[in-house]
Amino acid sequence: MSADVPHPIPAPYPDGSLAVESLDIEAQGIAHRADGKVVFIEGALPFEQVSVSVHRKKNNWEAATATAIHRESSQRVRPGCPHFGLHAGACGGCKMQHLHPSAQVAIKQRVLEDNLWHLGKVKAETLLRPIEGPTWGYRYRARLSVRHVHKKGVVLIGFHERKSRYVADMGVCPVLPPHVSAMLGPLRELIFGLDARETCPQIELAAGDTVTALVLRHLEPLSEDDLARLRAFGQQHGVQWWLQAKGPDTVRLLDEGGEPLAYGLPEFGITMPFKPTDFTQVNPAINRVLVTRALRLLDAQAHERVIDWFCGLGNFTLPIATTAGEVLGIEGSETLVARSRENLQRNAAGRARPLAPTRFAARNLFEMTPELLVADGTADKWLVDPPREGAFALAKALADLHQQPALRGDWLPPRRIVYVSCNPATLARDAGLLVHQAGYRCVLAGAVNMFPHTAHVESMAVFELDPAAVPGTAA
Repeated sequence: MSADVPHPIPAPYPDGSLAVESLDIEAQGIAHRADGKVVFIEGALPFEQVSVSVHRKKNNWEAATATAIHRESSQRVRPGCPHFGLHAGACGGCKMQHLHPSAQVAIKQRVLEDNLWHLGKVKAETLLRPIEGPTWGYRYRARLSVRHVHKKGVVLIGFHERKSRYVADMGVCPVLPPHVSAMLGPLRELIFGLDARETCPQIELAAGDTVTALVLRHLEPLSEDDLARLRAFGQQHGVQWWLQAKGPDTVRLLDEGGEPLAYGLPEFGITMPFKPTDFTQVNPAINRVLVTRALRLLDAQAHERVIDWFCGLGNFTLPIATTAGEVLGIEGSETLVARSRENLQRNAAGRARPLAPTRFAARNLFEMTPELLVADGTADKWLVDPPREGAFALAKALADLHQQPALRGDWLPPRRIVYVSCNPATLARDAGLLVHQAGYRCVLAGAVNMFPHTAHVESMAVFELDPAAVPGTAA
């Protein structure tokens, strides 16, 4: 070849490969084709160059799976579980094990910020440092599916396969407490040996600080032989068995007595007994840090009245009562209100410093009105911890009272609101109401990595009332 003819330079990456730009909350890489079409890529991370197999096409986007990685992200790590991945039969319980935990937190923080801005047109004045904790062995609550597979002659217990209704063939689960992960094999053998192995579709895990409870869902009455097998397994593995014949209200202990299921908040001298069907946070280590930070930000003083909305068992209410002057916990479930009252009595006894006067009330918080809000009385501060649906009715009632002073009378809005959220979209929606229609500023916001390796985003935001917005509310 003549020296005047340039040698062809090989393309650095194969034709048709894609440059991944970012990651969505479902842990899919996001890339663009030359014509601008968006491609969502399972198994790809930001700044990687990948070849893909497209499995779904729409006019404006495609869904694909990475088939080869030509340039690897520095944040890619080896998954900690053999059942994680894109292979057939892979467990669908986790989505981010291939991404370094610190990068997972950064993604979740970005999702929170994006939601606040795009959905609520709110930007926090200061970002909180994300709350992080153990990334393995943290999941003290889990719902495990059970299936007897005749063709294989085995019982499977675990989460569903990725994008499938089938139960994954799991031998271990590193996000479960180690003693529960080690129990998966023996549990499979136990259920396979039951007379009722065809009619036990689910086992629910609820672990406390010292007690591990398993709730066995059974569609038909259990034989005496099966009950004896459960008792023997419980004694061998330190398990407290509960049985569920129908709905959650039918859950009962297999055998009465024994140590109660409970978790502690030692910084506040609080112990919280609970039933395995009660809502409690999945990650107890993060919950302890979450409660501590929430109370530090709330900063309830001995002369202040605080309302804890969506209070549940009193996870925040009782710690608030260690510093506030008066506390009201409001929850939609009569059952949880009764349990919170029991927990109050248990924790009020024998304290060097008494808890503040505290009461609980049951109310449908999704039907809150300005009139009901006024009827609950003025509170200096609020803590709001709603389910995924958020606290729209509560925020809307607060906004209505701000915009219609005649409805307020002597009632005054809280000067500070600490909002704990398990859904950044509904937090952003409610934040928009508080900031744009109720006279508040979003002074702080940050992510909470309650569920490492999953797409779940827990977060916290703090709102301060603008004193100029409502006369008489200056601190």
